[in-house]
Amino acid sequence: MIALALDIGDARVGIAVSDRSGQVAMPVTVLPAAEVMQLARSFRQVVEDHEPDVLVCGRPQTMAGEDGPQAERVMEQARTIAKALDLPLEFTDERLSSREAKRILRERGLSERKMRGKVDMVAASLFLQTWLDAQNRKDDHGV
Repeated sequence: MIALALDIGDARVGIAVSDRSGQVAMPVTVLPAAEVMQLARSFRQVVEDHEPDVLVCGRPQTMAGEDGPQAERVMEQARTIAKALDLPLEFTDERLSSREAKRILRERGLSERKMRGKVDMVAASLFLQTWLDAQNRKDDHGV
């Protein structure tokens, strides 16, 4: 099962994908949000290259676990994309994924400027990995 993850922001969408076994998440790219929402050729190419079985989108939540101010917009955009791609849609908690992505990139020596285009795809890979791990635990326990 290949999962394609989207970290949907106002300006950019970070994209990550799992390997075929559904074990490992990898960052792919960052595209302008408008290109993703309009299913532009650049986004369709990513989808065609990876042939996902499921779309996993980050759900912006507050630290208390409630939907954050952007949650409804992001969820509506995700539903539109999933429907257009004819893919099942899953949401997963994306709390702290961007902060963790920045920490990882900073550790690799990237400046704030160089990090800008990478944070969203690394964040998508982080919450996708958490989602994959949860799916694999369910499979292991027969849930």
